[in-house]
Amino acid sequence: MTITPRVAAIHDMSGFGRCSLTVAIPVLSAMGVQCCPLPTAFLSTHTGGFQGFTFLDMTDEMPRVASHWKSLDLTFAAIYSGFLGSERQIGIVADFIRDFRRPDTVVVVDPVMGDDGQAYQTYTPAMCGGMARLAELADVITPNLTEAAFLLGRDYRALPSDEAGLRRIVEELSLDGKRSVALTGASLAPGKTGAMCFDARTGRTETVQTDFIAHPLHGTGDLFASVLTGALVKGASLAEAAGQAVDFIHACAARTVAQDLPLREGVDFEPLLGLLTGRGGCR
Repeated sequence: MTITPRVAAIHDMSGFGRCSLTVAIPVLSAMGVQCCPLPTAFLSTHTGGFQGFTFLDMTDEMPRVASHWKSLDLTFAAIYSGFLGSERQIGIVADFIRDFRRPDTVVVVDPVMGDDGQAYQTYTPAMCGGMARLAELADVITPNLTEAAFLLGRDYRALPSDEAGLRRIVEELSLDGKRSVALTGASLAPGKTGAMCFDARTGRTETVQTDFIAHPLHGTGDLFASVLTGALVKGASLAEAAGQAVDFIHACAARTVAQDLPLREGVDFEPLLGLLTGRGGCR
């Protein structure tokens, strides 16, 4: 009997707008992985481009869910965390990792804190500091350049953009080779973007690049981390997983822009989920 691998996905859920759990659940499912959501918050919409959104903090419910799962002796091939709704949740997620981690569990922390050099409006300096401590428990982290600056305590504007400088960033983020890093938004040539990856298992640093699409698209970081997590669970190397994620995002972003869809609603990925199953998708 083949058991479908499970991933505990600790993220917020927005009722409208493609991000977090509304990305992670379908993506992981398409990749043949059972997604077990542990919501950190429920929002009426995501926070990018929308005003007046509601925000329901799920902090008090999270330990109850974890306790019930523990009583059921649930195990997970991966634990994958993203956007957190309060400072207290950082400790709750850390406890979850300690309680459910096994020797073969992959812990992926997407240190969601901000973009374009700015922290998200719900994140305080204390939360950013706590996220850095949580990321120390990860096997793999997937920061963008803004989050890399926060994790390293650097000025975002002073981060290097050349290949050698980006290599130094990912290697420093690896905590002396103790964790793998997939740095998103890394561009090594004009018109290109992708990820620079340090693999703690091999000690190698590799880059994955694709054509840059010059439009502000929401949810691409969640797509990247979700595809990466699913691919890692299915046995891919870090560079292979990052490559699959970058290619999928590019296809979805190109489709979204070509159809002139509202950008604040997120990347139109659903019609292309077949690309993750090997059966193709409509374009």
